[in-house]
Amino acid sequence: MDRLAIGLLVTGLVCLASGLLPTGPAGDAMERIAPLLAFLGTVIVLAELTSKAEVFDVVAARVARAGRGSYAALFLLCVAFASVTTIALNLDTTAVLLTPVMLALASRVGIAAVPLAMTTVWLANTASLLLPVSNLTNLLAADRVALSPAGLAARMWAPQLAAIAVTMVCLWSFFWRRGRRGEGAGDPETPAAGGPGAARPEDVREDVRDDERARGRGRYRTPPVHRPADPVLFRACALACAGFLVAILVADVELWVASAAAAAVAVAAFAVRRRSELRLSLVPWRLLVMVPGMFLVVETVNANGLHELLATAVGDDGGPAGLLRAAAVGAGLSNVLNNLPVYLAGEAAVPLGNHDQLLALLIGTNVGPVVTPWASLATLLWYERCHAYGVRVPVTRLLGTGAVLAVTAVAASVAALALTG
Repeated sequence: MDRLAIGLLVTGLVCLASGLLPTGPAGDAMERIAPLLAFLGTVIVLAELTSKAEVFDVVAARVARAGRGSYAALFLLCVAFASVTTIALNLDTTAVLLTPVMLALASRVGIAAVPLAMTTVWLANTASLLLPVSNLTNLLAADRVALSPAGLAARMWAPQLAAIAVTMVCLWSFFWRRGRRGEGAGDPETPAAGGPGAARPEDVREDVRDDERARGRGRYRTPPVHRPADPVLFRACALACAGFLVAILVADVELWVASAAAAAVAVAAFAVRRRSELRLSLVPWRLLVMVPGMFLVVETVNANGLHELLATAVGDDGGPAGLLRAAAVGAGLSNVLNNLPVYLAGEAAVPLGNHDQLLALLIGTNVGPVVTPWASLATLLWYERCHAYGVRVPVTRLLGTGAVLAVTAVAASVAALALTG
């Protein structure tokens, strides 16, 4: 991840220095993504501190308890949890913070980790259509078509519901239904004996017996109530997140300003209560290096022929066929390159007046990047977190199931967009 981020930035700077990338397009791209980088950096800091304050852990434990041991109920609750987190706090936040929460939840209730991991990564992408905050590409699209957060939501609610519905069908069919969920396999590693958090042998044996009895009845073990270690930090970070949501949904505040203010509240709370947690590693420097590098590289390709190819591929048809064509181009190229720079390059190829065609391209670049691990930053971050937790998803299974989801979810979302136009 470190080498990829640095390599992309160095490559982009070499292209700029060599003249392959003209300074004009490079400057325009950097000026446009500057607010996005400010938002991304501050919202990740907010989310990291919110996680350390155990806000997500409390919610995850309540989700598990609300399921009352039922796999079907837990499935619906996890879908809702991942969808709301993505819609309200950004898909990269879901990948960074919800992934470890879901994996810990899997271990806590005694079920396999892979279904929960796939729920996180798929919905991090497919549930990112509704609000400008949900995806960095949405910020670009909303600016292009002059839509407020409420206006974008009013136009994209139907495609968003369609994408989530198809994702739910694919998740249940491929990972959650009996025989596919892999009970007892793929869970995160438990603490070593005698290490921090290690359970007593008799407790482990009792937990195993509880899990076996629950699985024999087709159910999972309900975890105890989770109580945060520091209630003051918990309340401060929970209020910071709530204030952030109110600011972006109700008040006319720029996203990066709202996220910076909320992050400042969380930082201030930790400075008073737990100063040792405030480290430079909270700043997502890999993302802040990788995103400009990706944009510079794709702008170089765009300046040297990609624009003409995209203009030909996307076309200028604003009808249903043209919408599907634009979405297919966005989804396909996102899985080859990455959805952020692909959207920016594709946007320039869409005629100015074709707003629905632009939104269809947005659907392709948001919902479609679920096949390859590098198709979106969220998927890259998710893959890294799963690797750190010792959870392995076979690449062939990831590619095959992701391809089915990409085709069906993109088609359903574009149909919803066309029908509600």
